[in-house]
Amino acid sequence: MDVARGQQKLQDNSSTLQCTDEETIASKEAGGQRHRHKQNPDYVLRTGLAGGLAACAAKTVVGPLDRVKILFQASNPQFAKYTGSWFGVVTAMRDINRQDGIRGLFRGHSATLLRIFPYGSIKFLAYEQIRSQLITSPAQETPLRRLLSGSLAGVTSVFFTYPLEVIRVRLAFETKKDSRSSLSSICRQIYKEQPSNALSSSTQSNSLPNTVVAASTPKTGFVNFYRGFTPSLVGMLPYAGMSFLTHDTATDWLRLPSLAPYTTTARPTTSLDPNGPPILRYWAELLAGGIAGLVSQTASYPLEVIRRRMQVGGAVGDGHRLGMVETAGKVWRDNGWRGFWVGLTIGYIKVVPMAAASFFVYERMKIVLGV
Repeated sequence: MDVARGQQKLQDNSSTLQCTDEETIASKEAGGQRHRHKQNPDYVLRTGLAGGLAACAAKTVVGPLDRVKILFQASNPQFAKYTGSWFGVVTAMRDINRQDGIRGLFRGHSATLLRIFPYGSIKFLAYEQIRSQLITSPAQETPLRRLLSGSLAGVTSVFFTYPLEVIRVRLAFETKKDSRSSLSSICRQIYKEQPSNALSSSTQSNSLPNTVVAASTPKTGFVNFYRGFTPSLVGMLPYAGMSFLTHDTATDWLRLPSLAPYTTTARPTTSLDPNGPPILRYWAELLAGGIAGLVSQTASYPLEVIRRRMQVGGAVGDGHRLGMVETAGKVWRDNGWRGFWVGLTIGYIKVVPMAAASFFVYERMKIVLGV
């Protein structure tokens, strides 16, 4: 009797181990299939298109707020008096509308769309591809890997589209109707601007040979289109990383069994990834995106202020550019620690709906495109 029970127990254990092994193998095969699916050129193109359209839609929603935010962050003399209050935002928008009409509220928006489509396309595409490399199984769905995937995707997109961002900020910074610059003239101006120490080096070195002065003086050129790139790069790490991490975490919460009947709907059978998670309802997706925008904006805002100051550095003062450390020191001397949070209120007003719209349109465009 005992021998029979022992044999039965061994058979049960063997069956359990066999089932576990089969489930593990099935899980790995599913993960491998999903990984190969995301390398499909068709998936890559559709994901890039969905990301670009999502970014354009989100930026259009908050275009007027973006214009006012840039004027506040960069301490435009004409609008400095409006900073620090909710009424200041409304008053600034009213003055812009009175002076230039609706087009004034969207000044620089064409350059924004030219930049934001490739930016959004590269960002979402890079995230999907990097994520598929770093997270190949459910066991690897960790916050650190999600954070790293988002950060690398953000850095990749910024690197390729940053010159267009500098041009866009310059266009948005101009407020005088009689001194509006064309796109080509702004590009020439940025190209010819010199570092703040260029003239001082030449004036203080009259006793040195011209060749020595020329060799020690930083050159102008295409590098000017990457002004503020260092704080942008540093700021993008927490911004994009926290944005994707928060969004993915929020969507996981909203897909919990207790909430799923109210927050999700079935995935279309035409999807290229029919085994993917259920789709969130529109309000749940907007909620997840809004939370992601709130968290990411808070994490990266001081660096964004420094970046804006560096980008418009050649348009104010003596026309020379400052480095990241010098710009941060100037912000501290002028306004103290509060200077690093100037415009944060309007930042929230802008980023929360922008992130919500971006993730919402991206997820919905993936459905439309059958991704």
